[in-house]
Amino acid sequence: MKSVDPTQLELLEEKVIKINRVAKVVTGGRRFSFNAVVAVGDGKGYVGIGLGKALEVTTAVSKGKENAKKSIVKIPVINGTIPHAIQAKYGAAVVILKPASPGTGIIAGGPIRAIMEQVGVRDILSKSIGSNNTHNIVKATMRALQQLKDPYMVAHKRGMTLQEIFGS
Repeated sequence: MKSVDPTQLELLEEKVIKINRVAKVVTGGRRFSFNAVVAVGDGKGYVGIGLGKALEVTTAVSKGKENAKKSIVKIPVINGTIPHAIQAKYGAAVVILKPASPGTGIIAGGPIRAIMEQVGVRDILSKSIGSNNTHNIVKATMRALQQLKDPYMVAHKRGMTLQEIFGS
């Protein structure tokens, strides 16, 4: 998937997924810096994630936001949910995403929930298996979302309508 120009989108407020304090031991003590994993999206199917590193939290978050804007991709969203179930792995983290009926809400843990809110998904079931490392869960979630097939393209390739595929 190719990334999208963020200047053409009305992005929501960035969502900070995780802030991590990192210590570097040097002569005379420890030097602290911060990592921030940030998600940005427009709530209409576009989302990006980024990692910012700096000596202050606010600077790390703003760097993460700028990094996330560079990696924005389009995700197919149908009636507030994803078109089909998907599973993806990154490192030792495995993420399973399943579409849900309207009114279900976002059944997801912290990192997955933040990304789904930025995408604009209102109803989804998810499960994180294996590693609970936030960085790997975020990357596995993005990998899963990028592997989703657009139902309009699938219907066109098969020579069918969406009603014939979904049955309603």
